[in-house]
Amino acid sequence: MKFSRAFTMIELIFVIVVLGILAAVALPKFADTREQADIAKGRGDVATIRAAIMNERQARVIKGDSNWITNANLDNGGLFGGVLTYPMTNSATAGNWSATPGSGTYNYKIGDNTPTQFDYNSSSGRFGCTEGSNDCDVLVK
Repeated sequence: MKFSRAFTMIELIFVIVVLGILAAVALPKFADTREQADIAKGRGDVATIRAAIMNERQARVIKGDSNWITNANLDNGGLFGGVLTYPMTNSATAGNWSATPGSGTYNYKIGDNTPTQFDYNSSSGRFGCTEGSNDCDVLVK
C-alpha cells in the first residue's frame, strides 16, 4: 500500500476558508486600533500641555510675576516649546498637533476625522477644546 504525504485539495480549501474568516473578523479590529491610539496619545498630550502651563505659571509666581504665559511665548522654539522640554512637531497628519505659531489655536487630528480645535487663553491660562469642536468629548474627560 502506498501512502501519500501531501495535503488533499479539500484540506487546503478548508484551511484557506478558515484563514479568510479569521481575517474578516480581525481586520476591522485592527483598523479601530489606530484611532484608539490617536485618542490615547491626544489625551496624554492635553494632560501634559496643561500640566506644563501650570508648572510655568508656578515658576513665574515664585519669581513674582503672576501673569500666565502669553500665546507667543507658549510656542517659543516650536509647538508648546515655551513650556515643554521637547516641543511638538507641527504636522497636520493623524495623531499630531498643528497650529499657526503664536495664534493660541491648535488642532489635533484623530485618524481621518476633522481635526479637533483647541485654544489657549493667556488671560486665564485655560487650554481646552473650542466650543462645538469635533471629538472634544473623547480627548478631554
